[in-house]
Amino acid sequence: MKNQTAINEFILLGFSYGLQVQTLLYLIFLVIYIVTITENAIIIFVVKRNHQLQKPMYYFLGNLSFLEIWYVSVTLPKLLFAFWSKNMTISFSSCMTQLYFFISLMCTECVLLAVMAYDRYLAVCHPLRYPAIMTHKLCFQLSLLSWAGGFSISLVKVSFISSLPFCGPQVINHFFCDISPVLNLSCTDISLAETVDFALALVILLVPLVIIIFSYGCILSTILSMSAVHGRRRAFSTCTSHFTVVIIFFSATLFMYARPRRIHPFNLNKIVSVFYAVFTPALNPLIYCLRNKEVKEIMRKVIGRSSSAD
Repeated sequence: MKNQTAINEFILLGFSYGLQVQTLLYLIFLVIYIVTITENAIIIFVVKRNHQLQKPMYYFLGNLSFLEIWYVSVTLPKLLFAFWSKNMTISFSSCMTQLYFFISLMCTECVLLAVMAYDRYLAVCHPLRYPAIMTHKLCFQLSLLSWAGGFSISLVKVSFISSLPFCGPQVINHFFCDISPVLNLSCTDISLAETVDFALALVILLVPLVIIIFSYGCILSTILSMSAVHGRRRAFSTCTSHFTVVIIFFSATLFMYARPRRIHPFNLNKIVSVFYAVFTPALNPLIYCLRNKEVKEIMRKVIGRSSSAD
């Protein structure tokens, strides 16, 4: 029987280890945060400043990098502050705000990855029509759709969750306010809330995933039908980095959000959350830079100019 006293703040359990381990975790997360912000800021700068990268693929990559900066900034600063101050409390309004922006950015990334897959589909399968179809106007409209869709879906989810009554105990077994641990603090039947959240999660995850699978199915068919080996390699090279990011992102998010909440082991949730909320935003820029020859060449030139200037 839950304590029926309404609460206005929560306690984030975070990573309850000894002082030495927490100090080590603080340093690791601090380095990851700085690296993530720096990597993604460099990509945005390079894409904006180089004429060679003024293409739809890199326009969407700039959007993704901008999203990743905010993605880690929603959770890591609070976690770092908690490590430093030992204050693990978070107000109800702050918790709902963190939840809203985290889910909004995650949903936006789902749609944005589908848009990027559609862009690659047009580039590989319809190369002659590609410049006429993927105009600057359409790029802007698709990016706007990604952001508006993500933030709208999240608004419905979080509005539903925030209207629930919450009671003690007020401990959230997580390092940020995520849907499952927050729902489990409600002192009412959460079956309907779980069903609504599960249905919306399926929509925002599976619809983009279907678009991605269809796009890459067509891309694979087109590549295999090419007679020139060089053409195949070039087509593959433009898609592998995005496909790698898609696999990493959707495998983690489907595991976390596209199944009933009650079967989730919370400690496993925290481990998976660290992977997709902390490590993935740091890995994505490396994946795009290491597997994209065009980006690598531009980065070499930028580094070369900086070295010669010194």
